Amino acid sequence: MVALCCKRTFTARSFMDLIAQLARELNLKAANVEAAVKLIDEGNTIPFISRYRKEATGGMDDVALRALDERLSYLRNLEQRKEDVVLLIDAQGKLTPELEQQIREATQLQRVEDLYKPYRKKQIGRAHV
Repeated sequence: MVALCCKRTFTARSFMDLIAQLARELNLKAANVEAAVKLIDEGNTIPFISRYRKEATGGMDDVALRALDERLSYLRNLEQRKEDVVLLIDAQGKLTPELEQQIREATQLQRVEDLYKPYRKKQIGRAHV
């Protein structure tokens, strides 16, 4: 893990931005998505939510809940990776405002990895020694 002095303040996307994006992508009501995300975050399983919490989720079935859960996981992973990449490049002293903006605006994990690739440290294995 990289220890850094915090010369920048990073703000991850807010919870409500995430809810709005999920609602837009999956064509669901934001209130239902928010309730489902909270239930998932509390550790409830998809079958439990679809059977016993229909009133909170607006009657979402298990297929819709699974799609929501998968997309939620992907978006959270994407946001975490963006933060990690920005910190790693910044630790090398090579982070420019343009690069940071490109990373923050990336909507796919592959795009973030492509932007990070030139700054990734090369690993030297036993075969190269």
